[in-house]
Amino acid sequence: MLNTGRVLEHWHTGTMTRRSYALDAIRPDPFVEVHPDDLSKLGMADGQELTVRSRRGAIRLPAKSSTGVQPGAVFIPFHFREAAANVLTNDALDPYGKIPEFKFCAVRLEA
Repeated sequence: MLNTGRVLEHWHTGTMTRRSYALDAIRPDPFVEVHPDDLSKLGMADGQELTVRSRRGAIRLPAKSSTGVQPGAVFIPFHFREAAANVLTNDALDPYGKIPEFKFCAVRLEA
């Protein structure tokens, strides 16, 4: 299960903060947080590139081993156009609020 969100150094889509040398120097690159047990099952290690795929698309980015996500779940920040997390998510609209479902979706990890 993919969850998308923000990191401390960037906000919104990163259109302003990624132009800030100081902020971009702290967090310059996209990543996918994966539980260490899930990385082990894939035969992957921290920092290795993997493909995250949904029914809507796929992106390739380095894995960041983290116990901050539960086994079976991954986290990708949405600030990086070079690894656009919303390529994977569902753009179905909530019938009342008309808000797209960009926060989560089912994904598969590939070495």
